[in-house]
Amino acid sequence: MKICLIICTYQRLDALSTLLNSVKKQIKYPDQILIIDGSIDDKTKLQFSKSEFKNLEYYKVESADRGLTRQRNYGIERVNDTVDIVAFLDDDTVLLENYFEELIKTYSIHPDAMGVGGYITNEVKWRRANRDKPDNPGNFYYDGYCRKESSRFKLRRKLGLVQKEPPGYYPDFGHGRSIAFLPPSGKIYQTETLMGGVSSFPLRVLKEHKFSEYFEGYGLYEDADFSLRLSKLGNLYINTAAQLEHHHDASGRPNMVKYGKMVVRNGWYVWRVKNSEPTIRDKLKWYQITVLLTAIRFVNIFTTREKMSAFQEVMGRLSGLLSLIVNKPLPKQFNY
Repeated sequence: MKICLIICTYQRLDALSTLLNSVKKQIKYPDQILIIDGSIDDKTKLQFSKSEFKNLEYYKVESADRGLTRQRNYGIERVNDTVDIVAFLDDDTVLLENYFEELIKTYSIHPDAMGVGGYITNEVKWRRANRDKPDNPGNFYYDGYCRKESSRFKLRRKLGLVQKEPPGYYPDFGHGRSIAFLPPSGKIYQTETLMGGVSSFPLRVLKEHKFSEYFEGYGLYEDADFSLRLSKLGNLYINTAAQLEHHHDASGRPNMVKYGKMVVRNGWYVWRVKNSEPTIRDKLKWYQITVLLTAIRFVNIFTTREKMSAFQEVMGRLSGLLSLIVNKPLPKQFNY
């Protein structure tokens, strides 16, 4: 299978260079690499417009095409027709040498796949455990592994607000466990959501389905929206053997007030993409969890070093909640 890599970037020259150096070491090197640059300055352009990286094409977009989802759609239009699979990577990731090899292997095993995601190894510490005999109620257990349970899920469990669905699936009230709760077992898991920055899709799928430009700029939860829509049409998978590291680069991120507002509003949007006709019980649970998470973030003002950042995010979350009273996303935005 031929594979194209699309990297959408914004003001992250150093991180992008590190990623491309890891791409260079791949067992299966991409047949096409597209850098879609939304940077305001020309530093990335000067570095890569005449790059010596094999199969690399550089594009600098104008303001009309700037933003994660717009840049992805821009890149899709420039993929060679001979390509089978299109992979997306965040510009602050670093790949293990067999990343693309494992992605392609997944499509060979599951030719029905509408999408396949990779697995981030450096954000969560897992250990092997006997799932039939959990030895610590403060841990989360799955498929013979365990990880430390976060405070928010401990509280949600006490309040009866934890999903029964496996990681990567959205319950009807939203706020599900992400695919970060899948263990590093080396297995392939079916899922309902993929992380956009470590995802891939057949080109035939991307020709018919586009990333929603409702998610402007930074694009928080744009991946959940896209994968949830695809999961209604076919199967999605995570290959935990397709491994990489994610080194969160602060440059290019929105201010924390805007981020907090996006967490709530975009979260509401994605929940309604999953469940367009929620029951009263579903609605109540969604708001209960949203308020609970805002309260936990409020406590962080007093318990973390980044006090101002936590305060700003709380203000953004509260603003987002209040905005839903009078300005929910329009129903037509759910028609794809």
